[in-house]
Amino acid sequence: MINEREARRQIVEVGKWLYNKGLVAATDGNLSIRLGDRIITTPSGVSKGFLKENELVIVNSKGEKVGGSGKPSTEVKMHLAVYKIRPDVNAVLHAHPPKSIAFTIAGVSLTQCVIPEVVVTIGAIQTTPYATPSTDEVVQSINEPIKHTDVLMLDRHGSLTVGKDIYSAYMKLEKLEHAAEILIYARLLGNVKTLNKAEVDKLMELRESTYGLSNNILRCDSNQLASGSCSLNNSSSIGSSDISNEELSKIITQKVIEQLKNDTA
Repeated sequence: MINEREARRQIVEVGKWLYNKGLVAATDGNLSIRLGDRIITTPSGVSKGFLKENELVIVNSKGEKVGGSGKPSTEVKMHLAVYKIRPDVNAVLHAHPPKSIAFTIAGVSLTQCVIPEVVVTIGAIQTTPYATPSTDEVVQSINEPIKHTDVLMLDRHGSLTVGKDIYSAYMKLEKLEHAAEILIYARLLGNVKTLNKAEVDKLMELRESTYGLSNNILRCDSNQLASGSCSLNNSSSIGSSDISNEELSKIITQKVIEQLKNDTA
């Protein structure tokens, strides 16, 4: 287990990554690291891109502040629930990755077996039922699915990634948002090809033997996805809103062009 000083440094460092990558905006998102029976977490109302180590807050397992001058994040209850359910987890990260959130708004599932690296590393990306942010509804929505996976999407709200350390949680978030971006491009091109069961079986065999992975994942072809409350529409269509696929494609294409211009400016 790392010490408090190192935990503070890591949270500030990863907070800057989140902000610079556009995975949070303004004061969105929250991070925490478990330090024995205490949790060090980001304060409410502070941009993750401009965090200072002395601004971080320490709470106990009940969420009571025991250190720091700021106010704990309003989502700290979700972090505490994860630590209670998952003794193997030492870091929790909640962010607002725009492309991944767009899938939940459109009602399009991210659980499909499409990208081999995603199938192997983080598995099916489930979306929890909508819950009002900063309330106990969020805790209730993640209680069951977080037992089986390290990566969740919170409907219309953001992402939840966990890991043995904050870097592991962050890398899963990057993988999630990268997968969402690839799927958007594939849909713009007109088709999303999925892996069949035999291909998924081969990837699962390689998880530990070749890649040395043992983190919690739910298979993208699991029966739990078909009947669970965390699986949205698996259709290959963009969604069932009033906007047509052609119109949506134009909007997304324009956004991509604008982003490319910004990146090269």
